Amino acid sequence: MAVKRKAKPNIAFLREKAGLTQLELSRLVGVTESTIQNWESGRTGTEQIERIIKFCKALNCQVEDLIEYASTPQEPATKPSSLSDIHNMLGTDEPSSTSSPDPKTDQKWQESRVKGQ
Repeated sequence: MAVKRKAKPNIAFLREKAGLTQLELSRLVGVTESTIQNWESGRTGTEQIERIIKFCKALNCQVEDLIEYASTPQEPATKPSSLSDIHNMLGTDEPSSTSSPDPKTDQKWQESRVKGQ
């Protein structure tokens, strides 16, 4: 009669060896602290780890080799070419074109921007 071996996670030992708390490890991995507790106790997660180990053995590779991270090209941001474009991007109403801008107010605004930088 064959005896089935129960997997005992080595996560707690490795975490302690790395000098991390469960909370710190959970933040690094992107899971909750209770998930780390469950993995360390063997309540959950062991099956997935065992499958990953089998993948690596079958493919003769490291865990890091299983996934390739490709860069996604980002669309260049379109820069507004006019005040109208800025209003469109912000979803705000444009000031009416019947009122002419006050050069004194505009100059004071420009000066305050320069001082604020």
